[in-house]
Amino acid sequence: MSEAIPAKEAAALDAADGLAAKRAEFDLDDGVVYLDGNSLGALPRGVAGRLSDVVGREWGRLRIRSWEESGWWTAPERVGDRIGGLIGAAPGQVVAGDSTSVNVFKAVVAAIRLTQGAGEGGGEGEAPLRDEVLVDAATFPTDGYIARSAARMTGCRIRAVDAADMAREAGPRTAVALVNHVDYRTGRLHDLPAVTAAVRAAGARTVWDLCHSAGALPVHLDADGADFAVGCTYKYLNGGPGAPAFLYVRRALQDRFDSPLPGWNSHADPFAMDPAYAPADGAVRGRVGTPEILSLLALDAALDVWDGVDLAAVRAKSLALTDFFLRCVEAYVPQGRVESVTPGAHGERGSQVSLRCAAGPAGGAGDVMAELIRRGVVGDFRRPDVLRFGFTPLYTRFADAERAARVLGEVLEGARRR
Repeated sequence: MSEAIPAKEAAALDAADGLAAKRAEFDLDDGVVYLDGNSLGALPRGVAGRLSDVVGREWGRLRIRSWEESGWWTAPERVGDRIGGLIGAAPGQVVAGDSTSVNVFKAVVAAIRLTQGAGEGGGEGEAPLRDEVLVDAATFPTDGYIARSAARMTGCRIRAVDAADMAREAGPRTAVALVNHVDYRTGRLHDLPAVTAAVRAAGARTVWDLCHSAGALPVHLDADGADFAVGCTYKYLNGGPGAPAFLYVRRALQDRFDSPLPGWNSHADPFAMDPAYAPADGAVRGRVGTPEILSLLALDAALDVWDGVDLAAVRAKSLALTDFFLRCVEAYVPQGRVESVTPGAHGERGSQVSLRCAAGPAGGAGDVMAELIRRGVVGDFRRPDVLRFGFTPLYTRFADAERAARVLGEVLEGARRR
């Protein structure tokens, strides 16, 4: 393929892109190709002004009155509902707050309590006690750490299995399966509806980690019968560093959702200051302490970029971008220098491309990524040998994909010639 062909094709694809106008809503510069939105999303332009108002007027002038007058108190549910619209959840099932790790803990322990409290005592002639937590063997480490701690606290054991095998591995002792919707290393997309159905058929519950899928592709939690889901908002949802995470609790389970962190904000009457805990109804049960208002309202403003966006169009562009990038890599990169570990099949791919890059004249994968960043192409590196490139359809252009592949080829070709 001639080097001019990918560039011309990129220009044509960008000209036909129905989401192209969204890029103007982000604080980006044309001198840098930013392909790390799967770690930290770009800044939406509306956030700075909103935060200035929150700090200067709502906090600076109204002060304590803003809990009521500015709607601070109900922000976790209001923002949660906005996120819910992006993950297939009807209002009243998502609350925004805390970190992903804290929400994983809440969801896993609550799921164990649900299944262990279902009358399966393990006596003679009874079903065995559900004392097993299935964990995606390739999970993001924090999920594994939290799951192991939750298992110790509840008398369960951990069993790590491949996410692709989760459906058939769930059995009579399984209490909960904690699964990543998209593998953070490889970008592999797992089958949420099939796994959810199989785990439910086994009598267990699911907790889905949506960190690498929320905002990157359509998710249908309600329609697919998910029990619990968690996710961060600083990746594809562009909420900013340390932005509050979210917790989804299926409506049918909310009256039995027994949070292991019963804070005053989830009390039915928080200002009664009653020493006895009585949980609130609905998604409010997912709250713990005082909401992180500044970051929560920054996230609220960031979510404005999703107004009027069709997630089906986002998914179509994501797949087109990653397909195009892989073709450009094939055209530009010396043969045998990189290998895609991201599935080729669309139904198995998230919104990133991970390339295994063996050590060579340009150094290891970490050295290659450092040189890419020096040349204005920002992705990231996962040990020992993976280059990750995240494609955020709201602001990534086909020209960005072409340039990233071309510069990668230049780095590796130049090193080979030295």
